[in-house]
Amino acid sequence: MSAGVTMSSMSSYAILGCGSVGHAVADGLTEQGEDVVILDRDADRVEALRDQDLNARVQDIAEEGLVEAIADREVILILSGNVDANKAAVRAIREAGGEQYVVVRASDPVSEDELVELGADVVINPSEVIANSALRSLEAGELAYKTTQLVEILRETEGKLAILSHDNPDPDSIAAAVALQAIAAEYGVEADIVYDGEMGHQENSAFVNTLGIDLQSRESVEPLSSYGAVAVIHYADSGGIDVEEVDIYVDHEAADEEIAARFADVRKNVSATSTVLTKYLQELDVAPTETVATALLYGIRAETVDFKRETTPADLTAAAYLHPFADHDKLEEVESPSMSPETLDVLAEAIQNREVQGSHLISNAGFVTDREALAQAAQQLLKLEGISTTAVFGIADDRILLAARSNDIRLNIGDVLGDAFADVGESAGHAKQGSAEIPLGLFTGIEISEDNRDTLLQLSEEAVRRKLFDAMGVDGESNGS
Repeated sequence: MSAGVTMSSMSSYAILGCGSVGHAVADGLTEQGEDVVILDRDADRVEALRDQDLNARVQDIAEEGLVEAIADREVILILSGNVDANKAAVRAIREAGGEQYVVVRASDPVSEDELVELGADVVINPSEVIANSALRSLEAGELAYKTTQLVEILRETEGKLAILSHDNPDPDSIAAAVALQAIAAEYGVEADIVYDGEMGHQENSAFVNTLGIDLQSRESVEPLSSYGAVAVIHYADSGGIDVEEVDIYVDHEAADEEIAARFADVRKNVSATSTVLTKYLQELDVAPTETVATALLYGIRAETVDFKRETTPADLTAAAYLHPFADHDKLEEVESPSMSPETLDVLAEAIQNREVQGSHLISNAGFVTDREALAQAAQQLLKLEGISTTAVFGIADDRILLAARSNDIRLNIGDVLGDAFADVGESAGHAKQGSAEIPLGLFTGIEISEDNRDTLLQLSEEAVRRKLFDAMGVDGESNGS
């Protein structure tokens, strides 16, 4: 060793109780060259361990003498199958002032809590470890099986594939569709990404435009029946599907009505459909292009609200996998789109006129010319503390336009708008976003003229607020305006 260079000392381990679990751990640590001593009360077992060149001593871990026997050890692994003996060992170590790092074996959740209270640093439950390992193996096997099925359908597809995202597509549905399009291309299948409704929110438009994603409205393409195959992606919260035959269905939520498909993969244990498609790319060993990776990463982040809502380990590992492939400059551009002067004006008006009941906010933005400005305002107001649902409306020509957003899992904002305005106008949307359009004269019962526009605004404001709050099931006085 050269002068001035020192090596850090190895950790020293004591394994208390050497049944099958303790023996496996002892073998692993010894193979790594670690300093290990084994204490067990069974003399015959200790002799057998010594015959295997393991450093073993006879010691009942629940009796006196334990603390002295392990005083020179830094890490204590208490792994006997006797939970009472394990508790006694932890208690003795801590009452004697021992500061070693203690890992101890439990048998159930109650003993886990008791061992933590006694001073254990880490508590492990072998049954949980085995169950988790079995679940991981099951998930890996299921993914491999599902991937084989998906590839088989793609190989059988003659002609183009139509990938239908849900109404008024959001980032997760768009990103998942882009990834499936890339997978289809690996098997020589050309695919169109098709959507119903409108490309709402300015951030979604920025997402599509910045990444150069080619989306086609359903009205602009041939009937879906003319395609070689149809895939439906992230469609559970669209309120129903009007496709006669579905070949591929992928989602992370279960639909209210079961969607019959030749191939279906609904992963309720993840929080984004983009996560599911990322797993397919990994299973197929297909490295995502920069565009695909950026889209999927944004899809996961948007669906989990930057990992703050119902995020699972699978979402995090998928995001970590995508991170080095993504274009982070474009990602920032997508997440921070420029705001037009009218949007700023509409947002200011909406903030000024807001009314809040519980966690629900409704606001009148006055006279507007840009429907998208209402959607932007509704999204921005959703960031206010304590707010889970927003609706912003305004008057454009002879119509009331309304945009709504929600992150309340108990409420489907698309259904709320349908309940509120089905008798006077048109609405569309799903669980997290929606829009409505109501003829102004029909809604108020008054003919429109330049002289009565302000009056109509006041009347419509009162009626819209009342109908929306009633549909949301909100009672009580407002707590903000």
